[in-house]
Amino acid sequence: MIATTRTVRLERLGRIGYADGLERQRRLVKARQAGGIGDRLLLLEHDPVFTLGRRGDLGHIRIDESERKRRGIDLYHTDRGGDVTWHGPGQLVGYPVISLAPDRKDIVRYVRDLEEVLIRTAGDFGVRAARVKGLTGVWVGDEKLAAIGVRIARWVTSHGFALNVCNSLDPFDLIVPCGIADKGVTTLSRAAGREIAVGEAADRAASRFAEVFDLEIEEGDTDEKR
Repeated sequence: MIATTRTVRLERLGRIGYADGLERQRRLVKARQAGGIGDRLLLLEHDPVFTLGRRGDLGHIRIDESERKRRGIDLYHTDRGGDVTWHGPGQLVGYPVISLAPDRKDIVRYVRDLEEVLIRTAGDFGVRAARVKGLTGVWVGDEKLAAIGVRIARWVTSHGFALNVCNSLDPFDLIVPCGIADKGVTTLSRAAGREIAVGEAADRAASRFAEVFDLEIEEGDTDEKR
């Protein structure tokens, strides 16, 4: 019997609002759980937004609501893990909606695999990124390059990672990123010493995701029935 390679459909959504991304994930998760679709990988940028995970601390947002609104930053409480983070233009956000069944049903392994995707992606641009013991995400020295926060329901994943590519770091001064007060934040462009476009990083992240998860990328539209 000839083994077949499992595929993942890549959707490049461009820049979208956080609510739209959240709703799309929910629909895809439901369909994936029911076996109506295969695996998906959504790559996108968000409009400026703070998101808080299940155990997120509102006190880690350093500005009040009126100032947040004045700056045009939305706020969402989510069902992912992790604390508070920022998403916005110039940052690559990845939402894998994949089934971990039957042979990858290990939450810790899944998070480590996402970290590996991002470490290899950074390496493609000459940036030496790594894990920090006891902390989730990917780091360049003491500066966080990428945040990870996931949800897994019936072994189907949602939420995912945020890789700082060419975004401003100023919004991170308005929060305690991921609840970690004693470390900094960086971008792929700053660490590489050259400007890197989000699309360029997305190409490499998609390739590395397929590599780490042993999947074949299938470029496609956003037809949920396929």
